[in-house]
Amino acid sequence: MDTEGNANGALAPGREIDGFRLEERLHQGGMAHLWRVTALQGDHTLPLIMKVPRIKGGEDPATIVGFEVEQMILPALNGPHVPKYVAKGDFTRQPYIVMERIEGHSLRPRLDQAPLPIDEVIEIGSRVATALHELHRQHLVHLDVKPSNIMFRPDGTAVLVDFGLSRHDKLPDLLEEEFRLPMGTGPYMSPEQVQFVRNDPRSDLFALGVMLYHFTTGERPFGAPNTVRGLRRRLYVDPMPPRALRDECPPWLQEVILKCLEVKPERRYQSAAQLALDLQSPGQVALTARAERRRQSGAVKTFKRWFFALGAEAQREHGLGIASQVMKSPIIVAAVDVEHAGDALLDQLRETVRRIVVTEPGARLACVSVMKTARIGVDELVDETGQSKHVKQLVGLKHWARPISKALTLDEGRLTFHVLEAPDAATALVDFAQRNQVDHIVMGARGAGALRRYLGSVSSQVVAQADCTVTVVRA
Repeated sequence: MDTEGNANGALAPGREIDGFRLEERLHQGGMAHLWRVTALQGDHTLPLIMKVPRIKGGEDPATIVGFEVEQMILPALNGPHVPKYVAKGDFTRQPYIVMERIEGHSLRPRLDQAPLPIDEVIEIGSRVATALHELHRQHLVHLDVKPSNIMFRPDGTAVLVDFGLSRHDKLPDLLEEEFRLPMGTGPYMSPEQVQFVRNDPRSDLFALGVMLYHFTTGERPFGAPNTVRGLRRRLYVDPMPPRALRDECPPWLQEVILKCLEVKPERRYQSAAQLALDLQSPGQVALTARAERRRQSGAVKTFKRWFFALGAEAQREHGLGIASQVMKSPIIVAAVDVEHAGDALLDQLRETVRRIVVTEPGARLACVSVMKTARIGVDELVDETGQSKHVKQLVGLKHWARPISKALTLDEGRLTFHVLEAPDAATALVDFAQRNQVDHIVMGARGAGALRRYLGSVSSQVVAQADCTVTVVRA
């Protein structure tokens, strides 16, 4: 699907989308366009911006899922530290998010001017920490805190933007469910993010520590790694102390920064509010050996840390700023072959799923499709028309589930969609079910010929291997 030129016309000034008129393109990024828009209906007094993903086919599937994550999370947030949510559009027609437009620029240009005056570093850190504390109280971990994702209102209030990698304690974590790679921006990722932990608010404090280090010294504490091996170095190699790079950095500020950058979350600030308090009250900062460091750890200590980091796994902490766990409730997977199943089978599968969900008022329904990939070699990510195969299956899933959603008025927290990429459909479904503690899989089996034998083998494998209930539906 090409979101810049579809049946409704190309994105251009003057075009109207669902009651919003495009006025001016403000930013053209690698993942999304930002447009200044005017609402043609309703009482909208705030300046508005529309975020439209760049999807022409062949993109990283995580980009697509990340946009869905932001569409799901932004309406759940409120307050001055986030843009006010207004509207969104579905992938079946035109995906977009309309939100409040925050005037001014992000913090990104200030990186090019680092090192900054110490007073400005302190002010930035204090305001951002205050914003993070409020988001953590709303059950959110941002997980992509960096200068380009921070803006300021005219009164100085820090605003966090871009929630595509975030985790909300009350909403499904689509990224963790579908991908098994570290998610984040290399220079700012916490050690636990590198180790696949996405539910610790102290990860945001680590990222803020990276920002403060960069603004103070003009250097990144861990460079800009682009491999998992490079990311893992922060588990055992500590950064050069800021005072070794800038003499006028006060000891208390080095103490604060290095405390944020501790490998183990329990050694960092335990809340953003505590960090903000220290930044605003430097005389109250308890100084330790961190404050006086002038060099990195020696080779022996670094080797010991490397050795212990080899097989280490970060511990998942709960109740530290976000809710400890999403309340347990039945998870039902509808395994839908949107590309090959006939209408009769799809209808029967939908009706069976509807009846099951009706009997479980608190159930979550995850609609899953498997996009088969080659075991060896490179797959084409687009079809013969140039359309993204991942988006095509995603749209098919949503079309199949629309009658269920309407009949049961399922909200987004209870109805989610997942396109898995794997060479073996049965293994992908079983792995998904085990990883996400699924209670019930409902899937279809064709009724005749070679196709029945093929899909029948998939369903029989799932029945044999899954740890949960499996219902096989035949047309």
